[in-house]
Amino acid sequence: METPPNAKSAANINPAKTIRANDWFSAGKRVFYDTKNKKFLLNGENGEAKKIVQIHTRIDKDETQTDGSVWASFMPGWPDGSYGWSRVNQHLSGQNIGHRLFFDYVGLGDSDKPEDYPYSTIERADMMEALWKANGIKSTFIFSFDYSSLVTLELLCRQEDLIKAGIEPETRIEGVLLMNGGLYADGHSHPWFTTPILKSWMGGFVTSLAQRSKTIFAELMKPLWSKDYKVTAEEIEQLFDAIGRRKGIYAMSKSADFVSYHKKNAERMDLSRLYRSMRDAVSFHVVGSEQDPFEGRQAYLAKERLGAEGLDVRILPGGHLTTSEHPDLIADIILDVGPSSEKFKTAKSAREKPLRETTRKLKVS
Repeated sequence: METPPNAKSAANINPAKTIRANDWFSAGKRVFYDTKNKKFLLNGENGEAKKIVQIHTRIDKDETQTDGSVWASFMPGWPDGSYGWSRVNQHLSGQNIGHRLFFDYVGLGDSDKPEDYPYSTIERADMMEALWKANGIKSTFIFSFDYSSLVTLELLCRQEDLIKAGIEPETRIEGVLLMNGGLYADGHSHPWFTTPILKSWMGGFVTSLAQRSKTIFAELMKPLWSKDYKVTAEEIEQLFDAIGRRKGIYAMSKSADFVSYHKKNAERMDLSRLYRSMRDAVSFHVVGSEQDPFEGRQAYLAKERLGAEGLDVRILPGGHLTTSEHPDLIADIILDVGPSSEKFKTAKSAREKPLRETTRKLKVS
């Protein structure tokens, strides 16, 4: 649980250049998603108009990869969505880590923010599965941030259920990196002035003010960074653009209720249970931040409860938005454990060997 030896203090780090939000989103596209049938509409397909939303997706292809390669699925966090990965992606530029999928849930980034929408962990997991299917992704390594950790736990539960039933998942999750998100229902520690106030009757009022005022927005965002991090005016400007498009700041309060679902499904969506059940088939990794006021306890609990059993847990300096404070350190971890790393390839080969042997013996007999 030690801080990486190459970690710099938040005050002295030289982060990657701030990417303009418009440049980030213009590199992707908005696609139609049928929320009723849980599918993306391709090749001119039609759906029920009232049930269709547009979702921002972005795919960075790695030409060194074959069609059967493991994809890297970068799942968005709250509140900055896929844009939160922009600096990390800069550090990964030119690295052969496989095809990279970025996207925004409904309510985030350049996706739609409908007034009346059933925002939930289930809804987000359904969308993730549909997006994999639409892009023909058969296997993936998930990199999740913030509340996408809960979506990942839900997806792992679904994979576990399918495999126990003897059904091969359409998209197999090969590995997960869970960063600054929920892992244990008893580990959530959101202070009153953050997510709880957004869920209250004041949430809509506060976010509507922030939608119209960059000054109020900046104050609302302050808890996301560590106290030592010097946030620039350009960062605030681009974050305002990334979150605020299509009235996204106002919509923040509508998608803030995700802890309650975790608590209602505490046993099923428990990292320790899933790790012990699936570690022979899935590569597990956890990253936390020292000054994260939202989920600061989670990584420490994971180390306490599973460290002796071999779970890889790393604690980085900085606050909740470590993706902007320390994108280089995150990129280093991705390269160390992700789908292109020798660690992952060796472990994956070892996991598949018994299956290959069983298949060979069945063919011989």
